[in-house]
Amino acid sequence: QVQLVESGGGLVQAGGSLRLSCAASGSIFSINGMGWYRQAPGKQRELVAGIRSGGNLNYADSVKGRFTISRDNAKNTVYLQMNSLTPEDTAVYCCNADILVMGSTYYDLSRGDDYWGQGTQVTVSS
Repeated sequence: QVQLVESGGGLVQAGGSLRLSCAASGSIFSINGMGWYRQAPGKQRELVAGIRSGGNLNYADSVKGRFTISRDNAKNTVYLQMNSLTPEDTAVYCCNADILVMGSTYYDLSRGDDYWGQGTQVTVSS
C-alpha cells in the first residue's frame, strides 16, 4: 500500500513563486516516473511536468521556463518549483507516481502501479 501526500500550495500574487512537494510512502520497492498534474475549474486535467527515474523530463508548454521538476529518490519525493506565477496557473495540483509495490509481481518493470495524491490548491491573485 502506498500513499502520496502533497504540500506547499497556497495563495500567492502574480509574479511570485511556490514550491510544491510530494512524498510517497508505504510498501515501495522502487518508483519509476513521478509527475505533477493540475486541474483548474472548467479545464481538463493536464500534465504539468514529469520526471522519470533516469532523469528524463517533460513539461507542458505553458510552464516551460517557469517551472522546474526535481526528485529526491532517497526520500521518494518529487518537487515542483513554480516561478513567475500567473493567475492562469491557479489550479489543484496533484502528484502521481508509477510505483513498483513490494510483494507484487511485475513482468514489465517499467510499468508499475499508478498512485495519486489528494491534491494541493494553488491560487495566484491579480
